[in-house]
Amino acid sequence: MTTGTEARLERIGTDGSYVIVPMDHGITMGADQGLKDIESTIDGVTRGGADAVLTQKGIAPRVHDNKNGKGYIVHLNGSTTIGPDEQDKRLTGTVEEAIRVGADAVSFHINVGSNYEPEQTSQLAEITAEADRFGIPVLAMAYARGPGVDSADPESLGHAVRLAEEVGADLVKTGYSGDAESFQHVIESTRLPVVIAGGSRGTDRETLEMVRGATDAGGAGISMGRSIFQHEDPEAIATGVAGIVHDDLSVDEALTEAGLALEV
Repeated sequence: MTTGTEARLERIGTDGSYVIVPMDHGITMGADQGLKDIESTIDGVTRGGADAVLTQKGIAPRVHDNKNGKGYIVHLNGSTTIGPDEQDKRLTGTVEEAIRVGADAVSFHINVGSNYEPEQTSQLAEITAEADRFGIPVLAMAYARGPGVDSADPESLGHAVRLAEEVGADLVKTGYSGDAESFQHVIESTRLPVVIAGGSRGTDRETLEMVRGATDAGGAGISMGRSIFQHEDPEAIATGVAGIVHDDLSVDEALTEAGLALEV
């Protein structure tokens, strides 16, 4: 890892832990709740404790004035829910383009186990090589997805995160296996920092229990989109998540800190 890569990793995290809020979903599902006025959402989540936000390159002009000095990641592939196959993520940008729009890091989504895995693996390897030349960190979003693949199976998730390390990523995001004990296998499958995805939004307690379980297993934090930007109060839920990731709060403590209801 180059000095530049290390320096830029510090811009998207805090002391080796990460609260990242992806908001590239506009390309996937359209301008859903929290994405129409993305400026306000970015302002809220970064005030709440997010270390970085993530978008596609075209949204960059709407990011910088609203991120309160926090980090910025540009995502480099995508697909839509109304297209022929959502798992068929196609390139939407390059590392150089991301640098030109002010990114501190880039990210790339790969569905390990899908029919598109071979091409996505090659593309991820090309991106990590290009990023290394520029000293830009790469967040690999490595999911276990495909025919006959259980997206919460710890063995499959472990394979996905190991693939990310093998092809040169600096940080890896994957799904959560459901409990801290099984997620330890995923953490132990790589030396990369592992952050978890949020998936479809649940209750506040469910979201924070997932974050607590992942950190208890040794996870480095979260990269959660819908669970945060679709929330009625994105700043509050970001505060709760950051309280667990950065301050080691319990779920109840995080709910209280964020001013959220202590629902069961």
